[in-house]
Amino acid sequence: MHVRFASSLVRKTAFSFALILSIVFTSQKSFAQFATLSPQAKVSLVTIGPGQELYSGFGHSVLWIYDPVTGLDNAYNYGTFSFKEGNFYVKFLRGTLPYTLSVAPLTQQAPYWQEENRSIKEQVLNLSPSQKQKLYNVLETNYLPQNRKYQYKFFYDNCSTRMVDVLKAAVGDSLQFPGYTKDTLSFRQWIDRYAFKQKPWSDFGMDLAIGAPSDDIATPAQATFLPDNLSSAFDDSKIKVGGRYLPLVSSTRDLFVATPVAEKEWLTPMVFFWTLAVLVLAYTYYQTKKEQVNFTFDKILFTIVGLVGWLILLLWFGTNHGVTTWNYDILWAFPLWLPLIWYISENKKPAWFQFVLIFYAILVMAATANLVKHNFVVIPILAIIIIRIYYMNNSLSKIPQKG
Repeated sequence: MHVRFASSLVRKTAFSFALILSIVFTSQKSFAQFATLSPQAKVSLVTIGPGQELYSGFGHSVLWIYDPVTGLDNAYNYGTFSFKEGNFYVKFLRGTLPYTLSVAPLTQQAPYWQEENRSIKEQVLNLSPSQKQKLYNVLETNYLPQNRKYQYKFFYDNCSTRMVDVLKAAVGDSLQFPGYTKDTLSFRQWIDRYAFKQKPWSDFGMDLAIGAPSDDIATPAQATFLPDNLSSAFDDSKIKVGGRYLPLVSSTRDLFVATPVAEKEWLTPMVFFWTLAVLVLAYTYYQTKKEQVNFTFDKILFTIVGLVGWLILLLWFGTNHGVTTWNYDILWAFPLWLPLIWYISENKKPAWFQFVLIFYAILVMAATANLVKHNFVVIPILAIIIIRIYYMNNSLSKIPQKG
């Protein structure tokens, strides 16, 4: 756990150091291309509320520099990517898709967020004119073609965490940033807070994909990977201006307030899998009562289980997300069920199949230690698996041995 945190800290430190170096060593000619802000310019953190789509479900952050004198209206957005990127889907799945800093007027972006019914909150930052200019130069330097791409990491380096990085690069030790200190949760628990009730299927899918690193407790600084937490952390921060520390946020206003949405999904993973478990139990009872040997359902079930297992292995070893390793769902999502389940039929069985069932039963028992990960949704899944293991084990004596 400490190695991962240290690695994240090194990445952030390297990024901030690189930005500072780029400012120090950029020639006067290069800086001349950047505008000089007027004393009336303002710098704001703009926080956009969660949207209905999965990619927008955790909110968004941008830094907005507005100067009424020069007409500057730049919203700096670190959350953009291009579908034109070569091998887009491969890079997206592997976690190597580069994200880009984009710049556009807030007046053009805000209507899009409003159309999605996403709240927009502005926090004006209490910066001196020189600090505003330095931050503007940092952002513009970072927006140069050779600098604007970066390797996105959902937990450690995203559109929200970059807000703090560029601010620190501009004002240095003048910033007192405690991070988000109101709650102490793991990364997975933070995801659950946003997705468990509003988007239960998305939450289930994310829980299935991410591994043990997601169960590390997020530090106050790391907790600001969520835009709402970053906004709260800015409220608690201070900035040194004119020899004294002032609140970082001088004023806050709502640019748009979303209409509450009361509609919720009724067919949640919990409802679906418990209903399926009851149906599987009834079907298994019927087969047992009739002394029926038929593995059609088992071949479908364990083919799906095997596919899930292979997907977990792909995310674990074939991607660069950093949080999909050590996924203990591999215990019940046993990859080798595909193809092992297809070696058994009503007319023949391999001699080794009994040992596979015993070994798998042990794995399933071990998987019960990981129930909390899925908010207990995995309980009916394990129940279905156990019921069918019981049925297959009892049916083996009725099948001729292969060979």
